[in-house]
Amino acid sequence: MKNRILVGAVALVSTFALGGCGLGSGSEASGSKKVTIWLMKDSVSADFLKRFTKAYKDEHPSIELDFKFQSWSGIGPKVIGALKGKDTPDVIEVGNTQVAQYAESGGLRDLTLESVRDLGSEDWLPGLAEPGSIDGMQYGIPWYAANRVVIYNKDLFEQAGIKNPPKTRDEWIADSQLLNSDGNQGIYLAGQNWYVLAGFIWDEGGELADEKSGQWAGALDSPAALRGMSFYKELQALGDGPKDADEEKPPQADVFAEGNVAQIISVPGTVAQIEKKNPELKGKLGYFPIPGKTAKAPGSVFTGGSDLIVPDKADQRAEGIEVIKALAGRKWQEELARTMSYVPNKPELARVIVGQEGTAAMARGATQGRATPNSPQWADVEADNPIKPYMTAVLEGGDPQQEAKSASAKITSKLAGG
Repeated sequence: MKNRILVGAVALVSTFALGGCGLGSGSEASGSKKVTIWLMKDSVSADFLKRFTKAYKDEHPSIELDFKFQSWSGIGPKVIGALKGKDTPDVIEVGNTQVAQYAESGGLRDLTLESVRDLGSEDWLPGLAEPGSIDGMQYGIPWYAANRVVIYNKDLFEQAGIKNPPKTRDEWIADSQLLNSDGNQGIYLAGQNWYVLAGFIWDEGGELADEKSGQWAGALDSPAALRGMSFYKELQALGDGPKDADEEKPPQADVFAEGNVAQIISVPGTVAQIEKKNPELKGKLGYFPIPGKTAKAPGSVFTGGSDLIVPDKADQRAEGIEVIKALAGRKWQEELARTMSYVPNKPELARVIVGQEGTAAMARGATQGRATPNSPQWADVEADNPIKPYMTAVLEGGDPQQEAKSASAKITSKLAGG
């Protein structure tokens, strides 16, 4: 996806020469087949790949795995070129929200049969599975996920007399009001954190955009979406987050590290940045899923992550599919969760996450995961995102209905290619 929540974009494409590291031969041995796999830089560790490669070689002695690492920066045109037959690999890791764009090119292998027969697709996290399914055909196989949780300062919660993290929106507001006193911010929520807004809209039964008869239209002006924005405004007011900027301006981790902010909404990995900035907070931070409207389930969240695809023009399509079946199957999903602290593609597999409070909270939230509208043009919306100024306008006192209608019209135009 264009705005990753897992790994920041990097500037250079790098190729990991596995043969030099003992993870693959880099050339086809007599009678063997080489499967080329594009993975994104920093997606997995060298140790994970070393173990996977050895185990796969033991079970498939005639297969050589050749992993090549790519950068998120500029990956779109490179994948499109590969799908058209230019240096085409056999498997490609892509952002879950990018699948629709690549499927539109007509160069993807339909993996529906393998999804149902071999991988138990009915149990996949919806936020990963749905973006990989286009017109009823599964082109993207869910690999791993991550999503936002609430990171909180345990000392400030204790000082406010809050013994347990909130489980409902009403409890969350009440607790944040208590915390927003004595020079402390109840929550630091930037005004343009539109991924968080999306979750609130989904909780209300709304959408960012709707599809009817193949045509997409912005939907921020629906009653449900307006209720989601209203809750965002109520929560955002319980702190000093800027109304006209997103969570990176300034970086919310830096603000939280000052020690007088009770909560932020981010991925668990943000804690490492906070503790580096302020070592005194080490061991004093906790996590909980974004609360839902009731205690029955956490709130909806945007699920970021990766899917695995197979180009139609790949030389080793069948062998590539077998590699995907291994990577997306139970054994290596559990290994990936333990090694990388990712959320696996099925909720039941998250039980292997032991002693990782942040990842466990993320996994609970992932059960309510969603993805952005499954349109090939959604990347155009994010490139010049009309949701952000809409949020600022409402937070600064603008008429919600009027501002939402204007932003929805801009989304509709972008999704129509305008």
